[in-house]
Amino acid sequence: MATDSAQNTKLVAALRSALKENERLRGRNRELDRRSDPVAVVGMGCRLPGGVDSPEGLWDLVEQGTDAIGPFPEDRGWDLDAVLGGSEPLSAMDQGGFLEGAADFDAAFFGISPKEAAAMDPQQRLLLELSWEALERAGIDPSSLAGTPTGVYVGLMAAEYGPRLSDAPEDGHLLTGTMPSVASGRIAYTLGLAGPALTVDTACSSSLVALHLAVRALRERECSLALVGGATVMGTPGVLAEFSRKQGLSADGRCRAFGAGANGTGFAEGAGALVLERLSDARRNGHRVLALVRGSAVNQDGASNGLTAPNGPSQVSVVRAALDDAGISPDGVDAVEAHGTGTTLGDPIEAQALIEAYGGERGAPLLVGSLKSNIGHTQAAAGVSGVVKAVQSLLHGTVAPTLHAEEPSTHVDWDSGAVRLATRAHPLPDLGRPARIGVSSFGISGTNAHVILEAPPAEAADTGAPASARESGPVPAPRTLPFVVSARGEEALRTQAARLSAHLGAAPATDPGREPEGGPGEHAALVATARALATTRARLEDRAVVLASDTGGLTAALDALAEGRPDAALVRGRADTGGSVAFVFSGQGSQRLGMGRGLYEAHPAFARALDEAVDALDCHLPRPLRTVMWAREGTAEAELLDQTLYTQAGVFAVEVAVVRLLESLGVVPDHVVGHSIGELAAAYAAGVFTLEDAAALVAARGALMQDLPEGGAMVAVQAEEREARQAVARSGGQLSVAAVNAPDSVVLSGEETAVAALADHFARQGRRTKRLTVSRAFHSPLMDPMLGAFARAAERVSYHRPVLPLVSNLTGARAGEEVREHGYWVRHVREAVRFADGVAHLHKAGVTEFVEVGPGGVLSSMVQSCLGGDRGARVTALLGGERDEQRGFAEGLAALHARGAHVDWSAYLPPGPVTALPTYPFQRERYWMNPPAGGRVVVETGAGATAAGGGAAPGARADLTALGDDERTEALLDLVRRESAALLGHASPRDVRSDQGFLEMGLDSLGAVRLGERLSAATGLDVSATTVFDHPEPRVLAAHLSAELAPEDIDASQAAGGDERVRAALARIPVDRLRSAGLLEALLALDTGVAAGDAGEDGAAEEEGANTDVDSMDVDDLMRMVYGRD
Repeated sequence: MATDSAQNTKLVAALRSALKENERLRGRNRELDRRSDPVAVVGMGCRLPGGVDSPEGLWDLVEQGTDAIGPFPEDRGWDLDAVLGGSEPLSAMDQGGFLEGAADFDAAFFGISPKEAAAMDPQQRLLLELSWEALERAGIDPSSLAGTPTGVYVGLMAAEYGPRLSDAPEDGHLLTGTMPSVASGRIAYTLGLAGPALTVDTACSSSLVALHLAVRALRERECSLALVGGATVMGTPGVLAEFSRKQGLSADGRCRAFGAGANGTGFAEGAGALVLERLSDARRNGHRVLALVRGSAVNQDGASNGLTAPNGPSQVSVVRAALDDAGISPDGVDAVEAHGTGTTLGDPIEAQALIEAYGGERGAPLLVGSLKSNIGHTQAAAGVSGVVKAVQSLLHGTVAPTLHAEEPSTHVDWDSGAVRLATRAHPLPDLGRPARIGVSSFGISGTNAHVILEAPPAEAADTGAPASARESGPVPAPRTLPFVVSARGEEALRTQAARLSAHLGAAPATDPGREPEGGPGEHAALVATARALATTRARLEDRAVVLASDTGGLTAALDALAEGRPDAALVRGRADTGGSVAFVFSGQGSQRLGMGRGLYEAHPAFARALDEAVDALDCHLPRPLRTVMWAREGTAEAELLDQTLYTQAGVFAVEVAVVRLLESLGVVPDHVVGHSIGELAAAYAAGVFTLEDAAALVAARGALMQDLPEGGAMVAVQAEEREARQAVARSGGQLSVAAVNAPDSVVLSGEETAVAALADHFARQGRRTKRLTVSRAFHSPLMDPMLGAFARAAERVSYHRPVLPLVSNLTGARAGEEVREHGYWVRHVREAVRFADGVAHLHKAGVTEFVEVGPGGVLSSMVQSCLGGDRGARVTALLGGERDEQRGFAEGLAALHARGAHVDWSAYLPPGPVTALPTYPFQRERYWMNPPAGGRVVVETGAGATAAGGGAAPGARADLTALGDDERTEALLDLVRRESAALLGHASPRDVRSDQGFLEMGLDSLGAVRLGERLSAATGLDVSATTVFDHPEPRVLAAHLSAELAPEDIDASQAAGGDERVRAALARIPVDRLRSAGLLEALLALDTGVAAGDAGEDGAAEEEGANTDVDSMDVDDLMRMVYGRD
C-alpha cells in the first residue's frame, strides 16, 4: 500500500509538471503567433499641402518632384501685416505648407451643429473625415464597426485654435472642441467604437508613436482593428512666432532636408489616417493589404545635449530596436523615409545615425529621402504622412526624389557607409525578398520612433474575396445587378453618383476583370462594383439604387441621378426607420405560368425553398407541381394550372419560397396577412404550421374544392359591404359576400343566376362590376358540401402559436388562439375574406410598408385603396405584371431599400472580390473662430459670420391659442425650427428639417435645455429637455405643443400625446432593434390599444404588466432598454 501510495504521488506530480509545461508551451506558442502574424496597413487617407487629398494624390506630387510650399492663408483672421511685415515680423518664414480649406467641414454629415463645429479644432474635424475615408478605402463600411473593439490612436500637439476658454462663447463646446484627448474620443464616439482610444502628444513624433502603440495593441489582441492618425492645423501663427524666436525656421518655408543649403525647417500643416489589421484577419475579411508593419520601436533621448537637441546614439538605438522587433538585419531594409527637417543641427545627426545603424555591409546602398522637402514639416502629422508616402513607394516599387538637396550636406560623411541621398527617383532593388522601407520621426521633447514597413505578400496585395468566399467556389450572379448609392443630403447623393460615373469611365482596362463593354469579364467587373457598393459603404438616409446589367446602363443611370433626371433603371427614396413592415400573401387569381422560374435560376435560397415546398406538396398531387407551373404555354399541362388543386398549391409554394428568399436577404416582416389561400401561406410564415402540415392542408383544400361540381360565379362589385349585404339579404338567392377587398369593393359569390342578377342590379346604378375567371364559387354556400371532409383533414394537422402577428381573414384583426383550432380553417373556406379590415388594422398598428409576396401582384391596388391615399404608407409588389421576374424582384427590393428597409445586398450577390470606389463626397462649409476683435469672438459658420450670443424672441400665447388646430401647429412648427436654427447656428429655419431628429441635427442635452427655455418663453408652456427628447423631431414637438395649447381638448390631446410619444420612440429606433429586444409588440400594443390578452389568455397578465412598465418609461429609458444599456 505504501509503495502504491508513493507511486501515485509521483504520478500526480509528473502529471502536474506536464500540465504546467503544456501551459507554458501554449503561452509561448501564443506569443510566437502574435509575433509571426504581422500587422497590415489596409487603408489610408490624407490631406496635405499642394491640394493633396488622397494617397494617390500624394504619390503624384512626390513622383513629379512638386514643391507645395505657398503663401500664408488669408482666411483665418490673422493680421498678416504683423505676421509677415515690418522690420520684426512675427514669422521668420514668409511661405509655408498650408492646407487649403482648413476651415471647411461637413458638420451635418457627422450630426454636429454649426455652432459646435465652429468650436471644434479643425484638427478634430480633419481626423473625423479622414477616419471615414480611410475605412472606406480599406473596404470597410464605417457604420459596421459600431460596438466592435476597434482602437483609435491619434497623434496631436497642443491646440492653438479659438479663444481662451474664459473668452469662449456661451455654447459649452469650446472645451471639448479643443481638448486633444477628445480628438480620439470623438472618433470613437462618432463611429461607436469600443476599443482603446488614445491621443498621443510626443510633439513631432506623435503620430508615429501612435502607430507603434496601435501595432502593440493589435499584437496583444487589445483591439481587432485600429485607426491611426495625426493632424496639425495652425489656428494661430503662435508656433511660427515661437520658432522664429529660436531661429529655427527657414526663411522661405522650405525644408532642404540633408542638403548643403539647409537653413532651418519650414512648418506646414497636414493630416493622415491609417487603418491597421492583423494580416490573418485582413486575409479572412478580404481586405486589400497595402503594406505590412514588420517592426517598430520607441525610445527617449534622456539626459542628452539639451531638452530639444537631437541625440544620435538614441536614434541609432531606436532603429536597432525596430530591426530587432522585425527580426531582420540592417541590410533587409532598402530605404528610409527620414525625419529630415532641414536644420543644420538635426540633419547631420540623423544622417550619421542612419549610416551607423544601416550603413554596414549591404548588397545595395540604403536610399534616404524626406517628404518634408516637398510639403514642409507637418509636425504631429509628420510620421503618418511619411508612412503614407512610404507605403505608396512600396506599391510603386520606387523611391521618389528628395527636393532641394542636389548638393548633399557637407556636414555628413556620406562615404562612411552605404547610405545614399535619393535626389532622383530610384527603383527599389529586387533582392529576392520583399522590399522594405523604414520611417523615422523624432519629437522635439526627445521621443523617437522608427517603423519598418514591408511590401505585402503577392497573394494579399490584390483586392480579394473573404476566405469563406474563396473556399465556397464560384456562384452565379443575377443578370440584373443592384448598385446602391447613398448620402446625407440630395446634393451629396448627386455628387456621389457623378464621382462614381467618372470613376467607372476612367477605370483602366488593366483592372482585374475590366474589359470592353460586352466582353466576358464585364459582368464580373460589374459584380465586384455592386458588391463593393453594397458591403463597403454605409447606408445613409438619401438613397438610390441603379438596376443595370451592363456598364452603359449603369453610367447612364448614374448620370441621370447626378443631373436630377429620372431614369428607368433608377430607384430613388429617403430612408424612414419609423413604422413596420407587413408581408401580404395573395390568393387564387395571382397564379401565372412560369411563376418562380426566374428567381429559381438566379437565387439559390429561393431554389432550395421552392424545392422543399414542391416536394412537400407533390406527395399529395396527381402530377408533379413544377411541371404544371412551368409548362409550355398552350399545352394541356399548362391548362392544369388554372385548376384549383394546382392553383392553390402553386401559389402557396411560390409564396413560401419568396418569403424564405427575403429572409435570406434580411427582409423580415413585423406582421403577415393573406387573402383567402394566401392566409395559409401567411400562417406558415408566422409559424402556425410546419411545411409538411401546411402542404397537406393546402392540398386537401384544393382537392376537395376541385372535386365539387363546377358551377357558380364570382363577381367583383363597386359597393360598400353594408349595401352589398343588404342586397344579398333581399335577393333570397344562394349567394354571399365572399370578400371585402376595399372600403368600396366587395366580391359576390354563389349560384350563378343569383350572382348575375345582383351584379346587374349594381351595374344599373353605374357601379363597376367584373366577373372573375373561376370554375367554382369560393367563400359561398356552394362550398358547404366539402366542409366535413376538410374538417377531418384539418384535424390531422398540428397547429402552433404564431411567432409573428397574423391578421385573420375572418375578423380583420390580429388572430389569437383560434388559429390553433382546426375549426378556424374550416370556417376560413366558407366565410368572407375581410381583407380591407385587415389592412386597416395593420395601418393603425403602424405598418408603413406593405410588401406583396404573391406571384401576380394582384393585391397591391387593393391595399392602396384601403390606405385611402396616405402618403406615409407604401405598397411594393415583388412579382407580377409584364416585368421580367428577376428584374421585378430586384426593383421591389430596391424600392424597399430606398425607403429605409434593411436589405442585405451582400446576400443578394455571390461572394467574391470588391473593387476600389470613390470616397464619400463631403459637403463642406466654412467653420472658424477668428481671434477676439473688439472684445468679441467672431464665429464663422456655414451660416456666415455672427457675433457670439443672441436669444429667443418671445411670442404671444394668446395669439397661438386663438388659431385653429392646423394653423397653430404650423405656427409652432415655424417657432421650433426658428429656435432650433438659432441654437444650432443655422442661417435659416429652412436648414432645420421638420422630420429630422434633434439628436441627428446635433442638439445635445444642454441644447435641449436651452431649446426648452426658448420655447417656454415663447409659448408660456413648461417645455423641459425631457419634453424635447420625448418628442424628438420638430414636427412631433410642434404637434405636442399645439395640443398643450388647446385646453378644451385636453383629454384628446393627452391621448394623442401618448400615441405621438410612442410613434416618436418608434421613429428613433430601427424596427429590427425593437424586434431583437422583444419590444416591438409592447410598443405596438401601446400605440394601437391592442389588449395584451390578444396574444392568448395564458399570456394576458404577463403582457399587461409588461406594457404597463413600458408605458411608465420615458423615451430615453426605452432607448436604453432597446440597446441593452443601463
